[in-house]
Amino acid sequence: MSLLRELYARLVQSRRWVAIQFGLTLLLVLIGMAWTRIPEKHLWQVTLSLLLSLLLAISALELQTGTMRSFADDDGKRVKLVWGAFSLLVWLAICALAWALLNWCDDQVPQWAGYLNSKAPSHLRARLFTYEHIYLWILDVDWVIRWVVIPAKLIPFATASAQWGLRLPWRRVFQMLRNWRWWLGVVLAALVGQQLPSHFFTSEPRGTVSAQVWHVTLKLVATYILSISSWVLLLGWVAVLFSHQQPPSNAELVALPALIGPSDKGEEASAKLPLPESD
Repeated sequence: MSLLRELYARLVQSRRWVAIQFGLTLLLVLIGMAWTRIPEKHLWQVTLSLLLSLLLAISALELQTGTMRSFADDDGKRVKLVWGAFSLLVWLAICALAWALLNWCDDQVPQWAGYLNSKAPSHLRARLFTYEHIYLWILDVDWVIRWVVIPAKLIPFATASAQWGLRLPWRRVFQMLRNWRWWLGVVLAALVGQQLPSHFFTSEPRGTVSAQVWHVTLKLVATYILSISSWVLLLGWVAVLFSHQQPPSNAELVALPALIGPSDKGEEASAKLPLPESD
């Protein structure tokens, strides 16, 4: 429960950035939708499209970097925001590459399911290892890798980069990857932020056109709130776990001059005092 209380305290500490996450993310989405509708018949339109896409990318990058830094113990002031955002690009590129590979795997799922079904024993092929079962199992594995494994492995590195730049605390990051609390948080965030909203749009539309519009609007609002809330809570959670992985420190004794009484024969007395503990 102490970890949850600390998570709540960090959310209160970063309430401005949390509010910006909800507001600015929506604004960026709307601007992005408008950007896709800009024609590119003239030079000024092409220039506007390029500048707008660059502005959207920079704004989104600084938004996430600033939010990650706001949850830190020192407000992320170890490096400048621009360097934290620049180093964050490395992990975004890795994430994009991993997703591109998964998208390619999605196109191969029917062939893989058919091949595995053909290789299954004949007495199991009809009931257990059917084409439909194997197809769904592969999709489940794909979902776990896409929404649990990749975020669980990359978010600690991305958060550390936002705070430390390119000089990462590798030992602390690897400790995070072995922490079961972190993996549990990622699983819960994936279920609430992605899996639950995906079921909002599976039912058949009913009622009048106006009622259907309202239903879709409410579903979109609920999807947005759940997704952003899960993301913000996950960033706060990784900050909480990071703060509890400080390496142990040992006090060092050094000789320091200290006046402990009147001078004796013109010489000052000295004593060995312990220095404050440091990381």
